[in-house]
Amino acid sequence: MNESNVLTPKQIAEKTSDNAVNKAGLSVLTMLLLGIAAGAYIAVAGFASNMAAFNLLSSPDTFGLGRFVAGILFTGGLIMVILSGGELFTGNNLMIMGVLDRRISAGAMLRNWVVVYCANFLGGLLIALLGTWSGLFASGGNLLGVMTIKIAAGKVGLSFGKAVVLGFLCNWLVCLAVWQATGSRDMAGKILGIFFPILLFVTAGFEHSIANMYYISAGILASHSPVLADAAVSSGLVAPEALQSLTWGGMLLRNLLPVTIGNILGGSGFVGMLYWFVYRRK
Repeated sequence: MNESNVLTPKQIAEKTSDNAVNKAGLSVLTMLLLGIAAGAYIAVAGFASNMAAFNLLSSPDTFGLGRFVAGILFTGGLIMVILSGGELFTGNNLMIMGVLDRRISAGAMLRNWVVVYCANFLGGLLIALLGTWSGLFASGGNLLGVMTIKIAAGKVGLSFGKAVVLGFLCNWLVCLAVWQATGSRDMAGKILGIFFPILLFVTAGFEHSIANMYYISAGILASHSPVLADAAVSSGLVAPEALQSLTWGGMLLRNLLPVTIGNILGGSGFVGMLYWFVYRRK
């Protein structure tokens, strides 16, 4: 990569502030369409990563390797979002720089966050529904469906505090990936900038609110299949009480709420505000 294709951190901060202004100016319809697309891209990456790693994830001996394989594939989700111009709530946490620069209002930022968050949910739910209707959760002798239920139940079973911390760590890395992608003017540089932070967060097991919109929705839908639910319990991978706690209300209150709080703190605080203080504060 030529030096001219790489922005300095100070230039990235300026570009991120410019991006905040552009995002705040989008119409609601545009945010909805681009948000649904971004949510779907993240969900497809989640589906594919589970498909590739479900056998590895089912055994304690290969669990870490399974996380690594899943992480490699999951990077494709954010790559598609960035290169195609989708709107992703977690990445948009960097809009805080535009607010601190007094170029957009806090209300304009929150308007974007709320609309994009809801649109991301619709995109993730769409892929969860299509995945269910496709019959692919029966792959591997129903083990993909069992692991889909297990992953969802594990996320809903997190304590509030742990979910906040895992969300914080996740979006610290996701916003760093967006930050690094912003620092490159060519496609290869953007892909490399995204790849390693996303690989790290998935391998580590951190919590991403938008990805969880797919993971937990898919688990709930899979658990509605008597065959998959029975297989999950009989395999010993999912306890009956964990299966019962896998509900839409549990998804919203026990995972998405604390994880979203953590995502905002990690992305807006430890990337957006930190770099604004270093490079933009006057």
